Amino acid sequence: MSVPIVVVGAGLAGLRVAEQLRAAGDTGLIVVIGAEAHPPYNRPPLTKDALRAGVDAAKLIFRQKPSTADVEWRLGRTVTGADLVNRTVTLDDGETLAYRGLVAATGVGPRRLPLDAPLAWRHVIRTLDDATALREELRPGARVAVLGAGFVGTEVAATAAQLGCEVHVVDPLATPLARSLGELVGSEIRRRHEEHGVTFHLGRSVTAMTGRDDRPDTIFLDDSSALPADVVVEAVGSAPNVAWLEGNGLALGNGITCDVHLHPLGPDGPVHDVVAVGDVANFPNPLFSAEPQRIEHWSWPTETAGHAARSLLAKIALDPPSGTAFTPLPTFWTDQYGTRIQSLGMPGLGLEDVRVLEGEPTGECAIGYHVDGRLVGVALIGLVRQLLAYRTQLLDARAIAVA
Repeated sequence: MSVPIVVVGAGLAGLRVAEQLRAAGDTGLIVVIGAEAHPPYNRPPLTKDALRAGVDAAKLIFRQKPSTADVEWRLGRTVTGADLVNRTVTLDDGETLAYRGLVAATGVGPRRLPLDAPLAWRHVIRTLDDATALREELRPGARVAVLGAGFVGTEVAATAAQLGCEVHVVDPLATPLARSLGELVGSEIRRRHEEHGVTFHLGRSVTAMTGRDDRPDTIFLDDSSALPADVVVEAVGSAPNVAWLEGNGLALGNGITCDVHLHPLGPDGPVHDVVAVGDVANFPNPLFSAEPQRIEHWSWPTETAGHAARSLLAKIALDPPSGTAFTPLPTFWTDQYGTRIQSLGMPGLGLEDVRVLEGEPTGECAIGYHVDGRLVGVALIGLVRQLLAYRTQLLDARAIAVA
C-alpha cells in the first residue's frame, strides 16, 4: 500500500489543500482526517442565515471537484498525536498511520470562560451541531446574553435581535471589534446594534453564571450587576487546535509558527515534510510585517492552500523552494442588519492612525488604517462597488512600503 499525504482537518482548509495537491500534480494517496462526521461545509452562515432560517446541511456542504474523488475521507475521527521524526500520526482508536507528507489543517476551536457553570447551556457556534442547538433557543422574547463583542458575537447578536430576542452583549473592551477594526468602526457598529434594540455592557467581565433545570437564569458582571438570561452564547475568541502536535519541539504558542513556505519551525529549522494551512498557520507576510501573523478569515484556507501544497510537494521531490515571496492579502466580510462590512489587509496593525477615506460612518464609508503614513488596511461599511478600487490602492501602498 502506498504511503499517503495525510491532511489533519476536514474543514475548508483540508478540502482546499487536497484540491491544490491534485492541481499541483500529485497523484498519490491522500487521506483527510476530520473530527466532525460532516464533510467540509461553509461556516459563515452558521451565525447568520442558518440561525435565522434553520440549519440545512445539504446547502452548506461544499461541492467537491472531480479531482478529489479518490481522496480518502476519514470523518468522525481525531488525530491525538504526531511523531514528526518517524513520520506518523496516531488516531483516537490507537491506529498509527505513516505519511509521506503531513498537512496541519485543524483550524481553531472556541475558547471558554473559566467559570463554574455547565457547558451544556453555554452555547458556542463553530459547527453545524452548534448552530442547530442554538437555533432552537432563539425564540421571540428570549433573553439572550452574548458574551463577546467580536465578529462572531456581533453577528449572533444581530441575528438574535432580528428574530425578536432581547439581546445583551458583554465585553471587557470599551468598543465592539476594538482589536480588529478600532474605535471608529466599532462605535458605529455599536450604534447600529442599539438602533435594533441590542444593549451593550462594555468594559465589563463575567464573574459567574447560574442556572436551573439545565438552563441559565442569571449572568453576574464585575460591577455587581446581574443580567437575566434564557440563552447564553460564548463568543470570547478561539484557540488554535494544536495539541496533537505537542512533543515535537514546534512553536505552538499562537497556532503553528511557520516560515514563509508554511513549513513549521522545529528545533533544527523548518520541518520540510509538514505544512500548515488556514487559521492555524502563523507565518510572516512580507507585504505587511516580518513578524509571523495568524489570520482567522474564511478566505484564508483558500489563500494558503495552493502555496502550502506546492511547498510540500517541492520538498517531497527534493526540489528547491520557489523564490517568489508569498504575500496573500487578508480579506474579511460580515453582514449585519442588511449592511455588508468588509476589511482588506491588516487593519489591526494600523489602529494608531485611522482616517475616513470616503463617505460618513453613519452611512456608507471607507476607513483607512496606516503605519508610517501608508495604508495597511481598509474597512468598508457598504460601498460594495468600491472594493476593487481600494484593494488596488492598498496593494500599491504596500508595494511601495516594502520596496
